[in-house]
Amino acid sequence: MDRTILHCDLNGFYASVECFSNPAIRNVPVIVGGDVELRHGIVLAKNEHAKKYGIITGEAVWQAKQKCPGLVSIKPDFTKYLKFSRLAREIYERYTEQVESFGIDEVWADVTGSTCLFGNGKTIADEIRAVIKRELGITASVGVSFNKIFAKLGSDMKKPDATSVISRENYKDTAWHLPASDLLYVGSATRKKLRRIGIKTIGELANAHTALLVSQLGKWGVVLHRFANGLDSSPVTRKGEESFIKSIGNSSTLPRDVCTAEDVNRVFYMLSESVASRLREHGLKATTVQIYVRDNELVSCERQAKLKYPSCLTSELAEKAMEIYRKKYVYQKPIRSLGIRGCNLVPRNVTVQLDLFNDHIKRDRLEAFEESVDNLRRRFGYPIVQRGIIFEDSELTGINPKDDHTIHPINFFSDDILSPI
Repeated sequence: MDRTILHCDLNGFYASVECFSNPAIRNVPVIVGGDVELRHGIVLAKNEHAKKYGIITGEAVWQAKQKCPGLVSIKPDFTKYLKFSRLAREIYERYTEQVESFGIDEVWADVTGSTCLFGNGKTIADEIRAVIKRELGITASVGVSFNKIFAKLGSDMKKPDATSVISRENYKDTAWHLPASDLLYVGSATRKKLRRIGIKTIGELANAHTALLVSQLGKWGVVLHRFANGLDSSPVTRKGEESFIKSIGNSSTLPRDVCTAEDVNRVFYMLSESVASRLREHGLKATTVQIYVRDNELVSCERQAKLKYPSCLTSELAEKAMEIYRKKYVYQKPIRSLGIRGCNLVPRNVTVQLDLFNDHIKRDRLEAFEESVDNLRRRFGYPIVQRGIIFEDSELTGINPKDDHTIHPINFFSDDILSPI
C-alpha cells in the first residue's frame, strides 16, 4: 500500500506573521528583509500584494523598493516566527507523530496511519489548512503524494492556501511537464548542467539514461533520476525516534549578510554548540563534518571532510568547519545562511587508535567539561554559560541555537553521495 505523505508550506511565512500581527499593513505590499539602510539587505519573504510587483525572495531590498515605491519593509523578528512555527507543528502533530521539519516554515507529515480516522490525504490536508488559517491567522499550501519529493513538489505548485495532489496514477501528467528546476535539489548549477544536455523538464530527466546523468552530475544524477520517476522511499522522521539517525545538523539564515571569515567563524561556533550538544544527548560522535553555505543570490554548496578522531566537541566541529570553508568556499558574494552537520555517526564509546602526538586526556576532559555545561543549561537555561566568541557580535550569535532553531537529526540523503573535500 502506498504511503500518504503531506508537505506543508506556510505561505510567505515571515511576511504573513507580520501582517497578522499588524492589521494596518495587511492590504499593502510588505516584505521582510535586512537593514533597509544597507544596500545588501535582502528580501527574506513577501506577501501576496508584493508579489504582484514582481518582487522575489533573495533580491536586494533597494531593488524591491524600486519596483514598488510604497513598499513596507520590516526587519525580521525570528523569536516571533519560531513561536508560530512551533504552534503550526502542534497542529500537524494532532494528525500524526511522524512530522519532519524542513526549515522553519515547512514540514513533511506521514499520515498513512491516520487516514482511517481523518479521511484521505486531501481531506486531511484541507483540514490542516483550515485549522492553520483559523488558529494562527496565516495560510499554508499542502502537497499530497506517495513520497516526500512529490509532496514537496505539490506544495509548490499552487499558492497560496491550496492543496495539490500528485498520485501514482497522475504524476506523469501532473509533474513531468514541469521544469526540472522545480524538483527538490535541482538548483541553478544543476539546472544549467541539465540544459547543456537538452534536459529541461522533469519528464525528460525521468526518461534520460542514467549513464548520461552520471557523466554530468556524478552520483547526484542517479538520485535525481529516481526522484523524477517517483522512486523516493525516504521515511518521514517519527518524533523521538533515534534508530534512523544518520547525521545531526543545524543551520541558520543570518540576520545580515556576512562578508568576512571572522563572522563565519562566529556563526560556525554558535551552530556547533547545538550540534555537539545533540550528539552528546544521543550518545554519538561524528566522524565527518559537512558545511552548507548559501550566498545572497541563493546559490548554495555543501562540502565535507573527515575528522581525525570521532568527536562531539564544539571546538573540533567548528574548527573543522572553518578548515573546509577556507579551502573550498570560493564564491565572492556575501553569505545569507550557514549550516553545519555531523555525519557518519558512531557510538560515543567507539574504540579509537591512540597516537603519541595528541593529548587524548585533554580531549576526555573537554568532553566532561562540555557535559557539565549541558547539565547547567538544562537546569538553569541556555544563556547561563556562553563562549566568549558569542559576545563578539550578538546580532549574529545572540540566539539559542539548540532550542530556538530546528535541529535536523536525519539527513534527507545518505552521506555517501555528498561532495567530499
